[in-house]
Amino acid sequence: MTFCKHLILASSLLLTSAASMASQIFSSDQADFRLEIVAQGLEHPWSLAFLPDGSSLVTERAGRLRVIRDGQLLDSPVDGLPELVVSGQGGLLDVLLHPDFENNQTLFLSYAHRSREGMTTRVARARLNDGRLSDVEVIFEALPRSNTSRHFAGRMEFDRDGNLYVAVGDRGEMDRAQDNTDDAGGVHRITPAGAPAPGNPFQTASGANDTFFTIGNRNIQGMTAHPETGEIWSHEHGPRGGDEINIIRAGTNYGWPTITYGIDYSGLPITSETEKKGMAQPLHYWDPSIAPSGMAFYTGDLFPQWQGDLFVGALKMRKLVRLSIEGGKVTEEEDLLTDLGERIRDVRMGPDGALWLLTDSPRGKVYRMVPVQ
Repeated sequence: MTFCKHLILASSLLLTSAASMASQIFSSDQADFRLEIVAQGLEHPWSLAFLPDGSSLVTERAGRLRVIRDGQLLDSPVDGLPELVVSGQGGLLDVLLHPDFENNQTLFLSYAHRSREGMTTRVARARLNDGRLSDVEVIFEALPRSNTSRHFAGRMEFDRDGNLYVAVGDRGEMDRAQDNTDDAGGVHRITPAGAPAPGNPFQTASGANDTFFTIGNRNIQGMTAHPETGEIWSHEHGPRGGDEINIIRAGTNYGWPTITYGIDYSGLPITSETEKKGMAQPLHYWDPSIAPSGMAFYTGDLFPQWQGDLFVGALKMRKLVRLSIEGGKVTEEEDLLTDLGERIRDVRMGPDGALWLLTDSPRGKVYRMVPVQ
């Protein structure tokens, strides 16, 4: 009887906590908003994609692709995923729909994969039909492999020409990011079939992989297209300090680890240089590190005062950052959701005009940010 009372009390407290969160009002300099819990109980959710029928896909780093339909997280994950490995920071990572998904049902998944030669970042293309994947084909694999379980990156984005951008981290082996014969530590641009995109900047470089678009990137965890210019924006983790926002431009070397605004986790310097000829400066950087993850420009109508602002999730600092952008420069920075206490893994602009967030935990959630009525 005592056990039953305790169970009822615990359930009541959980319900009260959820109701309290649903009614909690958050404030920014420009708007008051609240969070709606769309789904919960996800194991380290990593990425979110919106389907044309109003449902959503969510990746769990543990190796599952889940469906949210009519406000409910379906019990059964999508069948037919490619073979992958869950290790350290690796697992099932990004999910991205083909620009013509409504007609071809094609999507792309990035994930960690292991063989006898070690682990790496892969991208697979597949078709989604009736809750399962078919015609699964690996279209990109970063080489060489290594035995570390860090810095897989894995964020993806399409440009207006239909080319796919794939971020690959330095795998925790920093010098690889300055070697254009090594796929680690850069952004690769490919066609939806996996071929090097026409006009890639390193196609004439001796020994370089002709899928390379940029080099010198440490570990990109956010990538999005600018709603007006179409340029691909990204952010990446620094070590202790030096998280960066960059505009991804052909042939650019973003400097890691030759230049950085961060220091090593040991507290020792990585380099004495923060700038060098031939290497790009970040558009914006954080010191100390916030561990950015996920990013989206706000383009909806629910918060007209946020139109054009850039939103970035933070893992380490457990917040959402709003950045005002004017003329390609950051003019204002505001921290949101600092009282939520959640690691923000992904940020997406929803087709409903709301911002959608994923929280990184063994019991992760999907939130919608909506105005206070």
